[in-house]
Amino acid sequence: MLLTGADIFAEVLVEQGVDTLFGYPGGAVLNLYDSLYHYRDKIHHVMTAHEQGAAHAADGYARATGKTGVVLATSGPGATNLVTGIATAYMDSIPMVAITGNVGTSLIGRDSFQEVYITGITMPITKHNFVVRKVDELADILRDAFRIAQTGRKGPVLVDIPKDVTSAKAEFVPKKPQIPEMHTYIEQKDLEQAAEMINAAERPVIYFGGGVSASQAGEELLELARKAEIPAAYTIMAAGVLGYGDPLNMGLLGMHGNRTTNWAVNEADLVLAIGTRFSDRVALNPDQFAKRAKILQIDIDPSEINKNVEVDHSLVGDVKQVLQQLLPLVKPAKHPDWMALVQSWQAQDYHPKNSSTRITPHQLIGKICELAGPDAVYVTDVGQHQMWAAQYIRHIRPRSFLTSGGLGTMGFGYGAAIGAKLAVGDRPVIHLTGDGSFHMNLNEACTAVSYELPIITVIFNNTVLGMVRQWQTAFYEKRYSSTDPHRKTNYVKLAEGFGAKGYHCESVAEFAQAFEQALKSKGPVWIECVIDKDEKVLPMIPAGGTIEDMIMD
Repeated sequence: MLLTGADIFAEVLVEQGVDTLFGYPGGAVLNLYDSLYHYRDKIHHVMTAHEQGAAHAADGYARATGKTGVVLATSGPGATNLVTGIATAYMDSIPMVAITGNVGTSLIGRDSFQEVYITGITMPITKHNFVVRKVDELADILRDAFRIAQTGRKGPVLVDIPKDVTSAKAEFVPKKPQIPEMHTYIEQKDLEQAAEMINAAERPVIYFGGGVSASQAGEELLELARKAEIPAAYTIMAAGVLGYGDPLNMGLLGMHGNRTTNWAVNEADLVLAIGTRFSDRVALNPDQFAKRAKILQIDIDPSEINKNVEVDHSLVGDVKQVLQQLLPLVKPAKHPDWMALVQSWQAQDYHPKNSSTRITPHQLIGKICELAGPDAVYVTDVGQHQMWAAQYIRHIRPRSFLTSGGLGTMGFGYGAAIGAKLAVGDRPVIHLTGDGSFHMNLNEACTAVSYELPIITVIFNNTVLGMVRQWQTAFYEKRYSSTDPHRKTNYVKLAEGFGAKGYHCESVAEFAQAFEQALKSKGPVWIECVIDKDEKVLPMIPAGGTIEDMIMD
């Protein structure tokens, strides 16, 4: 059938299973929006307050579901406003298709109104990007974009569509989505060598990351851990893969990980790194990381092997499929002495003190977990509150802790919470943020109000840029340069101005009452919690340090 480029765009979205799209209209994409009007019974378009919010919403939708998030923006500033959101998705390997409009093909390169070279700008932060030059190429390019986003190591893809391509016509032939199944083949000798390393280990540790979530390999990971009795530590991107309270779950690893996980890696004779990349927030000093251990790495991306830390052996492929092939070769084992040592370290872990007179972060998060229930999805911004959340939330299921791990994007949270809420339906979505991060994109409150999304935002308000101030305290002799913005924001009045509900709390008891009311709300709620500006995220290993440099108080 003969269709315009705009209708081909909509048809391919439907064909690819897209039912939710985040975006903001503008001149270069008017034809696309006109087509979306006619397809509104099949594609739910969510208009955000800002294109960055739309990108984060598409990202949050993808993180919560595993599907490809889709965002649409116009040319020029609309396109450039997506850049931070695309980079956030790229650093955390989140599948996303970003579609931008552009000036007509005859105007490209003439510094036309709202023209930018968006494919050049985003080339370093996408898996691939395309400029569509002819309407008869549009359908297959869009299909390729969805395939690339989900194939191998997942990530964002950008498609730039000039305006005249959206109005031109071409023959459209429907096709079924073609996301090829990945078939990981590992040489038998490599599998046997990996299994021998595991079977011979006396002090093994599993260190796993977001790749386990991406490949939905949680069951296989747990089976391996239990079969060979291997205690496990996770990165911030893998929270929830192993349930809170599982005896083999040691907790968060790295700069703000607990004493047990960091000591276990330091004393291990084998570190089995699964779906993780040895980032500088985990392997803070690469030359000293797991220096007593042999390292076996399993990852889908061959470029991650030996990139940050030299490993002794590696298996490259989809984590789920690699573990399925490896498990039959791993012998059942027990490591009683090693487990006893781990448990002795756990008894010495850092435990913050409770307070009956003020709000402490760990008590606040404990109360949230108690009241929100096991189905809650937590979305954070970036800073101290993010680390407290990673440390203290009782994670029990995958895809329920959404945070910007690699890029560390302040302002990520509200947009991502909107995307997550639209993805998970009736499950509670709790947005945890600091006053610094929240000010960056709090304008997305109008989106949550417009779409009647009952997102509960908990603001850890210490009136300063807490994480930067913590570093200034520890490493800059308390020279607090530009970390106290002296803001006078009244969050209750501001929430009401947006059409949301706001609360101000100075005790955990006040918070509990407010949170219980928020859980009954049919729209967004903000709960401001007053936190002491000298609260610290502990423990902490300084950048470039080792376990010997850990700060406990």
